[in-house]
Amino acid sequence: MHPHLHTKDNIACEEIMTALEECHARGFLWKALGMCSGTKDQVTLCLRAERLKRTARNREIARAKREKVQRAWAEIDENS
Repeated sequence: MHPHLHTKDNIACEEIMTALEECHARGFLWKALGMCSGTKDQVTLCLRAERLKRTARNREIARAKREKVQRAWAEIDENS
């Protein structure tokens, strides 16, 4: 797989990505006949699930930061 996919964010998909690499290593005909398609679909689903988890986590962090800023501005407005 591409090095940028082997990150700490995709640790849960490492086993499936390794299986796909092994399938691709069997040769061009193996890939061309679609023998790796099922594994590729699993990798895609796993990476998507990990991305959705990251997105949800980032959204929560952004929401918390935004609330903190709004509270700070509300406090400034009260004191002025």
